[in-house]
Amino acid sequence: MLELKSRLAQRSMITSTRYPVMIIGGAEDKTNECDILRAFFESAGGEDATIGIVPSASREPSIVGDRYFQIFQKMGARQVQILDIRQRDECDEPRWLDILDVCSGVFVTGGDQLRLRDLIEGTRLIEIIKQKVKGGSLALAGTSAGAAIMGEKMIAGGSSGESPNPALVDLTNGLGIVPELLVDQHFHNRNRMARLLSAIAAHPDKLGIGIDEDTCIAMMGDGTFHVLGKGTVTIVDPGSLLQTNYADTSESDPLSLHNLRVHILNQGDRYDFKNRVIL
Repeated sequence: MLELKSRLAQRSMITSTRYPVMIIGGAEDKTNECDILRAFFESAGGEDATIGIVPSASREPSIVGDRYFQIFQKMGARQVQILDIRQRDECDEPRWLDILDVCSGVFVTGGDQLRLRDLIEGTRLIEIIKQKVKGGSLALAGTSAGAAIMGEKMIAGGSSGESPNPALVDLTNGLGIVPELLVDQHFHNRNRMARLLSAIAAHPDKLGIGIDEDTCIAMMGDGTFHVLGKGTVTIVDPGSLLQTNYADTSESDPLSLHNLRVHILNQGDRYDFKNRVIL
């Protein structure tokens, strides 16, 4: 009984804490307990929340946007708006910026991260989102493609099931919301460890974060994060990397990376990504 009370107290502590940024590995629970989505809902203000949904990464933005609309409305948000932006120039239009101005939370859905990045990079929309997150007036969550765009560098695509090699991953610029991180999603579910290792070989100044489905890193705003959800978060830390042959190898040749640090975290674990230490 004491153990059960302790677990319930811990869960209450986690879901009642405001998380300025939540990075979700995709396929989060949308029908049962919805723990990750509820944690975002609470971070955005709970029943006082005004939530904006950005479904622009999806090929079916109306369907995807409406699904999250129904979820957050059912949870009791005061207002839910779908920012169904389909053209880049719309990101600077007052009709969307006025909605964003009153949002306490923005949820970015899955789809194609390259499409999403190209649509909103360098626009007023993303600049206002960054300003509000930095100022503490907005909770931001991204799932799948919405997670991939969070770092300064982004995995745009690639393959799995091979040894690490440069051709295994397609890399480009992300939106730099959390510049230190290089995020991969659907991680163990799609066997993407070699892909993340290949990405880190190309950008050893970044911290590799592989997030499983229905799993999330929930940032505290102080350089640390909690892990929420049913899967794991894999951290690839190249801070003590001694050598890699990335610069000298051809596209399809295998990579060597010496002296990486790897951590596997799950529900309730905490990590300081500024100082790269387990808490």
